[in-house]
Order: sequence, then C-alpha cells, then structure tokens
Amino acid sequence: MLSIGGDTGSPVLPSMMSCQDNRAAFIKSTINVSRNYGFDGLDLDWEFPIKSEDMLNLALLLKEWRLAINIESLASSKPALILSAAVYFSPNLLLSGITYPTEALSNYLDFLSPMCYNYQGSWDTSATGAPALLYDKSSNISTSYGISAWKQNGVPSTKLVMGIPLYGNTWELKDPNDHGIGAPAVGVGPGSHGEMSYDDIVTFNSENNASVVYNNETVSTYSYSGTNWIGYDDTNSISAKIKYAKAQGLGGYFFWALGSDSNWTLSRTASMAWDHDES
Repeated sequence: MLSIGGDTGSPVLPSMMSCQDNRAAFIKSTINVSRNYGFDGLDLDWEFPIKSEDMLNLALLLKEWRLAINIESLASSKPALILSAAVYFSPNLLLSGITYPTEALSNYLDFLSPMCYNYQGSWDTSATGAPALLYDKSSNISTSYGISAWKQNGVPSTKLVMGIPLYGNTWELKDPNDHGIGAPAVGVGPGSHGEMSYDDIVTFNSENNASVVYNNETVSTYSYSGTNWIGYDDTNSISAKIKYAKAQGLGGYFFWALGSDSNWTLSRTASMAWDHDES
C-alpha cells in the first residue's frame, strides 16, 4: 500500500480536494504511481480535516477515486486497487465538532484505520494519562468509544482496522509517591518531546528498575521510576485489545510503527492473540 499524506496542518490536501480538476489530477497520478511501482493499493492519511467543507470535499474525492479505480481495473484487466484511509479515532472530531462523511467512507473504502492513540500527551503536562486506553469511564476519549461510534455511524465492523501505538507518552511527576493514572505532573518526562518508542521504554524500565503497572480497568500500562512516568501498551494491554477487536468483529489491527517494537515482542503478541482459536 502506498500511503499519502500524514502532514498535520498542511494546506496541501485541503487545497487539492477543493478543486475538481486538482482531484482528478491527484487521482490519475496516484493510480499511475501505484501501478508503475507494483503497489496493491492506496491509502490516504489526512491528519485531519478541520472544517465541514473539508469533509464534503473528502467525500467527493473518495467517490471520484473509487470510480477511477474501477474504470482502470476494467481497462487493464487487473484487480482493482485497494483504497483505504487513516482517520481520527472517532467519526466525530471532538475539538472541531464536525463529523466524517461516514456513508462515503463506508461505500468507497475497502477499509479505514482509526488511529486509536495520542489521547494524552505533551500538550497537557498537568497530569499523567493513559495515551491509548481501551476504556475510560470518565470521558469519550477512548478506543472503545471510537470504535463503537464508527459502527453506530454505519461503518461495518469488518471495514474497521484498529490502530495501536508502539510508543508511549511520558510525564514528570510532581510527587514520586503519587504515581497513578491522573497523578499530578509538572512537565514531560524522558524521551523526545515526551515520547518514547516501546523499544526505548523496555530499555528505560530495565536500566532504571522501574515499576510496571497494568491497569485492567482502562486496559493500559504505565511504568514509573522516581519522577519519571510513562504510559504505553505492553503485552498485557495488547492481548486485551486484540481480544476486544476480535469480539467486535473488526477487520484487523495496525501498529504505528513496527520499527518501534522491541525484538518484535508486541507484534508477535498481537499476531498470536489474533490467530488464537478460542473454540
């Protein structure tokens, strides 16, 4: 799959989608590149549409893209290219109050990939948080809420591919003796701008003799050592999330990103959980 986009706040995608001629040129170019380099399909990663007009244009793009893919497939006698999109964890963008065109996404995409992470991070250093928790009784910012909302908005379970992070977010605790989820914090912790790959987290935990806690209520993991606090997913939370995804009948899961794993530990855990025959 060739993924296009990913640039947070970039004006390129909104500008392209707002004009029919630009959309047509973009669609033609993506199909040509995909065929020339032997890709199986195309993925759009727009982070994120912020206006109602953006959502309307996204629906137009997907409709025109799918039509062009089908026409090209008939003309070339090749299987139609797969078309997918990475999307916000929920169909409702909570800060802007706008909603994805779920009918268009469901009709024209082979699957969509909610990015179920970054719920908490360096933008709020007042308290620790579980950055990719499955459940949250106190808010709608959770993976279970997002997946349920996509389904309630008409997207079939089999078209949903749940995102899981292979990195964590870090905080500096105000008091090393107060170290639960939601504990007071005074800034970001170790890592680059408050982020650490899972591989680095494993190393940090080992070198600093960190305490590791799995929180069953939220389905998330955190570790702490002194004033350093890290929220992330480990084998326990990954296994529980995969079990949830299977119970929900989802089409699959994806990691961001494989290079951040530690000796394929979480990748193998997820694969074994997904393939496990519970009968």
